[in-house]
Amino acid sequence: MKKLIPSYIRVPVLFFLIAGLVEYFVDSGNEPAFIKYPIVLVFLLLVLVVIISIEGIVTALDNILYQSLDEAGKARYIANRTKTPKFIQKIKDLYIKSLGQKPISQESEIILDHNYDGIRELDNSLPPWWKYAFYVSIVFAIVYMLKYEVFNGDSQIDEYETELADAKIAIEEYKKTAKDLVDANTVTLLTDASDLNAGKSIFQTNCVACHMADGGGGIGPNLTDDHWILGGGIKNVFHTISEGGRDGKGMIAWKQSLKPAQIAQVASYVLSLQGTTPAKPKEAEGEIWVEEVAAE
Repeated sequence: MKKLIPSYIRVPVLFFLIAGLVEYFVDSGNEPAFIKYPIVLVFLLLVLVVIISIEGIVTALDNILYQSLDEAGKARYIANRTKTPKFIQKIKDLYIKSLGQKPISQESEIILDHNYDGIRELDNSLPPWWKYAFYVSIVFAIVYMLKYEVFNGDSQIDEYETELADAKIAIEEYKKTAKDLVDANTVTLLTDASDLNAGKSIFQTNCVACHMADGGGGIGPNLTDDHWILGGGIKNVFHTISEGGRDGKGMIAWKQSLKPAQIAQVASYVLSLQGTTPAKPKEAEGEIWVEEVAAE
C-alpha cells in the first residue's frame, strides 16, 4: 500500500529536523552540541528510537485495520491509499502543460510528411517555459547593453573598489568598539581619564612589586625618566608589556593575563609617569628615547 511519503524518508527527515533544532538552541561554541555534551547525543538517540517505534506501531495498526476489513472495504482502502493527492495532481498537470506537447491522441494533427525508415517526425512547438525564458533573456540583454554600454554603468572593477572602500570603513568603525583588536602596530596613546585610571589599577595590581607604586623602579627599571631599555613610545611599551622583557632577566609576557585593551591602558598609564618625581628613583637604564613626530 502506497503512502505519500515513505517511512524511510519521514524518519531521517524528522530526526535531522529535531537534531537541527537542538543544535540551534544549545550553545556549544564551535563544536557540535552532541560532541561537547554527551547527554545531547543520548537524547538524540532516544528520539531516533522513539520515532522508529512510532513508525512501527502505526504500520502495525495500519495492517490490523486492513486485515479487519471485508473484500469491498479492502478494495476501497487500497483505492484511497493509492489515489494521487489533489495538489500533486495539480503539479503534474502544470508540468505537462509547461511542456506544450500534444496528447498522443492528437499527434496525427502535427505529424509531418518526413519519413525515415518508418520513423515519422512531429511538429511539436517549443515548450512555453523555454520561449518565455528566451524572451526574458532578450529583455535582459537590452537592459544590460543600455546600462553598461550606453550609459556607462559601473563595471565589476568599479563595484569591487566601492565595496572594498565600504569594507575598510566598516572595519575602522568596528575597531572603535572592538578595543581588544588592538596590537603593537595599531595601538595609540590613550589620554582619557577612564583609560588612565584603569591602567593605574592594573599597574598597582601587577607592576608595583618590580617598578614601585610611583614608577621609580626596584627590580625593574625606573619608568619616570627618559631612558628606555627596549624603546619608548606607546608601540614599544605595548610590545614590551605584551611579549615580555629581555630573555632570562626581563619581565614576563603579560599577554596571557591581560587583554590587548588592558595592555594599551597600562602602557598609556606608564607613559603618563614620565617626568614625575618618584620618592626613590632608580638610576637610569637603557638609552634616551626621543619620540619621532610625523612631518606634516
